[in-house]
Amino acid sequence: MAVLPSIHSISFFAPKIRTPKPICKANAELIRPQKMRVPFKLKDEQIRIFHQLPSGLQMEVIVQKGSAKAVQSRPATVERPPLIFLHGSYHAAWTWAEHWLPFFSASGFDCYAISLLGQGESDAPSASVAGTLETHASDIADFIHRSFSIPPVLLGHSFGGLIVQYYIANSKHSDFSERLFPRLTGAVLICSVPPSGNSGLVRRYLFTKPIAAFKVTLSLAAKAFQTSLPLCKETFFSATMEDHLVLRYQELMKESSRMPLFDLRKLNASLPVPSLPKSCIEVLVLGASDDFIVDAEGLNETGRFYSVTPICVQGVAHDMMLDCSWQKGAEAILTWLNCLGS
Repeated sequence: MAVLPSIHSISFFAPKIRTPKPICKANAELIRPQKMRVPFKLKDEQIRIFHQLPSGLQMEVIVQKGSAKAVQSRPATVERPPLIFLHGSYHAAWTWAEHWLPFFSASGFDCYAISLLGQGESDAPSASVAGTLETHASDIADFIHRSFSIPPVLLGHSFGGLIVQYYIANSKHSDFSERLFPRLTGAVLICSVPPSGNSGLVRRYLFTKPIAAFKVTLSLAAKAFQTSLPLCKETFFSATMEDHLVLRYQELMKESSRMPLFDLRKLNASLPVPSLPKSCIEVLVLGASDDFIVDAEGLNETGRFYSVTPICVQGVAHDMMLDCSWQKGAEAILTWLNCLGS
């Protein structure tokens, strides 16, 4: 999820996968101390594994393989790419495990939701922030390089979308680049921070929606979403979301981020992300009509950058994968996936 700075920094190929070696039991219970004091209980058919990076740090990965029924029902010549999901700020792998992993698994996709370093059950680096665009993208590249034999689809939400953008900008399909950033089948940017970062969002909010700008800054930069249920709902969810669900996700979000994903001032100084050749990769740009954080212009900027027409899902908010109408976004992505490469 995208964080506006404070006043100081105011997406049918069945993968032939070398499955990452799990360090947990088949019942998906952690066998090492939990980092989240409010743990997320995995659903049926989900397991938690840990991918060890070259640094020795381990990233949490929640895995749900494509359902056997879906795999058996499709033609033998039709294969589906693995899907890798990246969260944004104040979120972790559980964000996707709630609804979207079961949904895409039921359609025959092997799904992998990652917690970036310093988030969820992943290890934390010794620095004051979890990393940079480069280090986060490199961690994802290491996981892909060591785990998959065919290119996956990379899906990123909010600041996770910005990490995806950095990844594909550095995956130029040359032999050298592919060794560093393995090739993708496609990418999906979900309510993503635009290529120029969130500075444009901030300026537009300040001049056109000053009250909203104050609320977003209070909610995210000051982390008031952690203590105010109404503000948490307004920031992330639809007005029709039931309070008991907002409260559950609020508690999980409180525990999801033990350190900031980025130093926002350094991040903004490194943007925009590098441009890439037209049609270098198939990209779906997906937004939400009720997004309190990424506005319509931010969505359109991302669409223009990738020369695609963005899709704005009606009746959902920023956290569309958790929102009460989460099926809408999932179905839009599934439609795109079914046409991928055709």
